[in-house]
Amino acid sequence: MLSGFSARQLASVSVWYLVQHSLSSFAKLQHYFGSLEEACTPANLARWSDLALHASHLQRVKQFQSIAGQQEFEQLLQKVLDSSDFILMPEDPGYPQQLKPYADKPPLLFGQGNLQSLSQAQIAIVGSRKPSPHGRQVAYDFAYYLSEQGFYIVSGLAEGIDTAAHQGALCHQRTIAVIGTGLDQTYPRQNSGLQQQIVQQSGAVISEFLPGTKPLQHNFPRRNRIVSALSLGVVVAEAALKSGSLITAQAAAEQGKSIFAVPGHIYSEHHRGCHQLIREGAILVDHPEQIIEDLALPTQWQLQQSPIAKTTSLNIPAHLYPLYQQLDWVGQEIDQLLLNTQTSIAELTSQLMELELMGLCMQQAGLYLRCRTGQ
Repeated sequence: MLSGFSARQLASVSVWYLVQHSLSSFAKLQHYFGSLEEACTPANLARWSDLALHASHLQRVKQFQSIAGQQEFEQLLQKVLDSSDFILMPEDPGYPQQLKPYADKPPLLFGQGNLQSLSQAQIAIVGSRKPSPHGRQVAYDFAYYLSEQGFYIVSGLAEGIDTAAHQGALCHQRTIAVIGTGLDQTYPRQNSGLQQQIVQQSGAVISEFLPGTKPLQHNFPRRNRIVSALSLGVVVAEAALKSGSLITAQAAAEQGKSIFAVPGHIYSEHHRGCHQLIREGAILVDHPEQIIEDLALPTQWQLQQSPIAKTTSLNIPAHLYPLYQQLDWVGQEIDQLLLNTQTSIAELTSQLMELELMGLCMQQAGLYLRCRTGQ
């Protein structure tokens, strides 16, 4: 649970609340006023009407400035504190690096659980909300295997394939849920226990939506873009032709991510979506090891050399976390890391050595890259 807000967090939450989660309006205000703190000053609130914002946003600003509006907002802030363990913005060290390249990245992420899990190598497993028993077993088995190999499994906490994937990955305490409601709610309700398990077992639950946000239909495609953006690749375990998981696959394709599809019986309605993806170029997989081979991560070798790593919880020291966040799975030269971290060569090499000794970083062909898990 959070204890309070920084000035920057408070301004960001205020604008996010006033624009009702609109990415375009949020970006427009930030650009126009130079900062969100400036956008929220009483004088500048009166200037929002100059930006041709949606009428509903301007109406909320008027209400926000009233006594009743301030009381309502204070209640919302308390709900944020009660439901969140952390809040992340793109400029924060803990904000997932894999989201940063995308123009539609969430300007705010509210989270519960283990913040550091968001930095780990993730594979998404998605699919039908009403799967066949076979599809449910495939999702569970793939999640179990991949999480055993050190990957965090990310999914959407929906019923069906999502639930099975989270449950399989929980066996190794490596799963992340991205939800389409506020953190104070669970959708579907029967997954409230699963959500608590994820938080309690070293995983994380995140949302870009403020507390009180209902499970509205248009929220879930927005959630799906985060699921795919966090991941190195997206596995569609089972999907009919009109499955919402195909939206996640489409987002992954637009983001340049690898898409994997599990085939099924040619007469099965449950698998027609997967077969369509394969025809469109998705990679056919019938064993989770094929996913690891296709991703071709150098970190695979590190994990094979460190069997103890499979059961060790990640705990990155605070002074090393900013550098660890700058590392990626491909590798960077030390000059690039110097530029990104704005630190001295002596301090950088010292921290890289610490990360290497902890099994969190490796050097290969002159490049420094993340390892999936510590030794």
